[in-house]
Amino acid sequence: MSIKRQAIQGVFWSGIQNWGSQTGSLITFFVLARLLSPADFGLVALANTFLTFFNIFVNQGFTSALIQRQDIEAAHLNTAFWMQVCLGCCFTIIEFSCADIIAALFEQPLLVPILRGLSILFLIRSLNMVQRALLRRKLEFKSIAIRTLASTLISGVVGIALAVSNSGVWSLVGQQLAFEIVGAIAVWWCSERKPAFQFSLTHLKDLFSFGISILSSNVLIFFNQNTDNLLIGYFLGEVALGYYSVAYRVLQVLTQLLVHTSNQVALPILSRLQSNPTKLIEAFYKITQFSGLVALPIFLGVITLASELVIVIFGEKWEASIPIMQILALGGIIHLILAFNRSIFVALGKPFIKLQLDFVNVFFNVVACLVAVHWGLLAVAFAYITSDFLIVPGSLWALGKLLKTDLKAYLKQFILPIFCSIIMIGLMFLEKYYLTRLLVEPQMVLLICTLSGILCYSHCLKRLSPSHINELWNLASRDLVNNQEIKISLS
Repeated sequence: MSIKRQAIQGVFWSGIQNWGSQTGSLITFFVLARLLSPADFGLVALANTFLTFFNIFVNQGFTSALIQRQDIEAAHLNTAFWMQVCLGCCFTIIEFSCADIIAALFEQPLLVPILRGLSILFLIRSLNMVQRALLRRKLEFKSIAIRTLASTLISGVVGIALAVSNSGVWSLVGQQLAFEIVGAIAVWWCSERKPAFQFSLTHLKDLFSFGISILSSNVLIFFNQNTDNLLIGYFLGEVALGYYSVAYRVLQVLTQLLVHTSNQVALPILSRLQSNPTKLIEAFYKITQFSGLVALPIFLGVITLASELVIVIFGEKWEASIPIMQILALGGIIHLILAFNRSIFVALGKPFIKLQLDFVNVFFNVVACLVAVHWGLLAVAFAYITSDFLIVPGSLWALGKLLKTDLKAYLKQFILPIFCSIIMIGLMFLEKYYLTRLLVEPQMVLLICTLSGILCYSHCLKRLSPSHINELWNLASRDLVNNQEIKISLS
């Protein structure tokens, strides 16, 4: 099977995984938001911040190293597996033991049982990191998709059942535990290769020499993505963090659906093309272009209809999240640019460039959020996306230098979706203005503006560039429905 064919199927199953799982998790999230309080969401968001941080050191950057390497031996896989299992056990013990200290630091005694309950996730996740990386390396995204969808469905049922039975914050804890347990079982079920009892210091050093840059970069990304949560939880409390976490969750879901669906396929594909610069650049432009065509109008549409989305989906008790969601949605546009740039740095074996950019990004973010937290939630949200905007010029400069290509050709990929999106949101603003004055219910405003926005954007795209519509349609109809070979020009 050709690499182009594998890429298309990878994007398809990656899309099935992300859209299916995120749709399922969103439905669960909407239901839980109706049943639980902002304080419940805030406490779990704070606990997850520490969980995410420690999980970076369990991974050690080995999964990216296993995906990026051209040649890989059984000793690489076995060594990485047993190293991660040992680290998973260690960090389970560390978080369980340090729960009292963390809770005292934030003056949140309810954090203690939550942190201890979630600590077992380190061990569970360590059991499937290598297996999952191996599936991604082989572009077996169908197996990953099945695993994720099963985990989402079962964990959603568990979370909602606990919430209905008045379990409160433990509904969210139980949902996470169920997701990881089912996921680990499914990955092992799908994976043909099982680890052997083998550990090689030579192969560990081999992986670590690449993984150390990924590990360092992931630490920086953690602080870049969680400084706002930590500061809000510490200075403003769990209720404020609950409002912020709901808005941030929407951004995470959109980014996962609209950017990471393609991006998780991009790394293994671009890694395989690293020896052919011409095809590498063409593939990079194609991935960026199609992601922009889908992502840009949706992010801008969320900004336009944020008030209706929050009221209709979450309820009026979450109104404080509306302006936060609008600000953070702007950050999603920046993530679209930065995510694929970071992937190509890693694919070309230059993770240190990514590390340098992440360091600068973290510096801007920490300073901005430290200053902004004294002015409240909106100021923190604005500071968060401002730090991302500031890093874009450096990322584009590094990209142009590495690929030895004209940045105008890269930026040209965004002209069409930006132009069509501006026309779309102009129409939606006018409709929203008049419908609101006529006292139309938020549900109808959301429905009418969404449908008209989709039709407007599609019509503009078809009129200005019918070739893009044809390519998107071919990708959807031929490969995804009929599973036939498609021909997508990289020119």
